[in-house]
Amino acid sequence: MSFCKDCIKGVRHEGDPSGTLETIAGVACYVATPTVDYAKDKVILLLPDAFGIELINAQLLADDFARNGFKVVAIDYFNGDGLPADQVLNAKSFDFWGWLATHGAEVTRPPLDKVIAALKEEGVTRFGATGYCFGGRYTFDLAFDNIIQCAVVSHPSLLKIPEDLETYFSKSATPLLINSCENDRLFPAEAQAKADEIFGDGKFAPGYRREYFPGCTHGFAVRGDLSDPLIKAGKEGSFLASVEFFLEHL
Repeated sequence: MSFCKDCIKGVRHEGDPSGTLETIAGVACYVATPTVDYAKDKVILLLPDAFGIELINAQLLADDFARNGFKVVAIDYFNGDGLPADQVLNAKSFDFWGWLATHGAEVTRPPLDKVIAALKEEGVTRFGATGYCFGGRYTFDLAFDNIIQCAVVSHPSLLKIPEDLETYFSKSATPLLINSCENDRLFPAEAQAKADEIFGDGKFAPGYRREYFPGCTHGFAVRGDLSDPLIKAGKEGSFLASVEFFLEHL
């Protein structure tokens, strides 16, 4: 597994979440529902970074997607044990690698599958996924299995390059948006160029788009310091690109 220091640092954003904490198929979820009429057969799965759905930043993102007409379900695939923001963001002592060792796919994937199955039983037929850092891995995995119909990843981690890009191209029919940035050890310039080489210039028929945000660092789309104009522009730009991509493809 590959992570970097920027996976576990950042800034808490401010605001009052308007969604609700619900239990779906025994899994804790944060659910944001549009206040206007919306397509009941569509849901965006918000797949959070290692801080999980408890971090207010993830909840506010879900609310923002809901304001654009999408029902959003943010899934607690860490089973109530996401990174403790009070310790990690304040640079207190925390054994990140010890935490990561107990949150492998055998623990974190089943909650995701349970929620998707339950939503299908409720009549959802089309899924989008927006994955941040850790969640980028699962967005790819869901696309590999063609479980989702639209995929967005922002500063993804845990990907094997070029293998996962090649697998996506050969196995998936899911349109893909990648929100990338200037300073990202986990999805660096070489990986970004490889993605363009594999998917770009119309080669990936379902649809491909990559956005690039200068002056931004891994984590910018969900934990960026909004007092920095470049990071603020990246956070807002990546969100706008995501909304546009879901409107086009979901």
